[in-house]
Amino acid sequence: MSVPDKNGIPSHDMNLQAVQDSMLDGLGQLASYFGFSKVMGQLYGALMLSAEPLSLDDLVELLDISKASVSMNLRTLEHLGMVRQVWVKGRGDRRKFYEAETDFWQIISNILAGREMRDVSRALSVMDDNAARLSKSMANMSEADQELAKLYLERMEQMQSLFRFAQLLITSILGKAGEMDVSQVSRIDLE
Repeated sequence: MSVPDKNGIPSHDMNLQAVQDSMLDGLGQLASYFGFSKVMGQLYGALMLSAEPLSLDDLVELLDISKASVSMNLRTLEHLGMVRQVWVKGRGDRRKFYEAETDFWQIISNILAGREMRDVSRALSVMDDNAARLSKSMANMSEADQELAKLYLERMEQMQSLFRFAQLLITSILGKAGEMDVSQVSRIDLE
C-alpha cells in the first residue's frame, strides 16, 4: 500500500523505490558508456518503469533535474525512437506526456541504422579521401616521405577493412532483427 508523501504523491514500498533508484542509476551509467548523456538513460528508465505516461514536469520532479535538461534530452530520445509523445485522455491542459518504447530490437535497430551506420560511413569516407590524397601526391614526395605515406596507406587499408566489416555486421543485424524473437535468447545457455 502506498502512502502519500508531503506533496500528496503516493510513495512506494522501500524495495520498489530501491529497485527504481538502482535501475535509473544503472541506465544512466549504461547510456554514458555508449556515448549518450547519463540523463538520457535516467529519463528512459523513468518512462520505462512508469505504468502511465509522464509529463515533463513529472520527470523534472522525479529525477530532480532542470526542465531544460529534461526537454533537450527527451527530444534526443524521441529522435532515436526510444520515447514517444502521447495524448492522455481527460487531460485538458497543454502539457505533453511521454512513454517509453519497449520494443528493444526496434530501439537497437534505430540506433544502429542511424548513429552507428552514419559514423562508420563518415569514417570510411574520411579514410577514402585521405588515401586518394596521399596516392595522388606520393610522386612529388621525397623517398622517406613516400615510405611513410605507404605506411599510412597500409594502416588506413587495414582500418577500412575493419570498418567495412562493421558495416556488414550492422547491416546483417538490422536485416535479422525483425525476424528474431528476443525472448528466446533468454533461454539459450552459452556454456
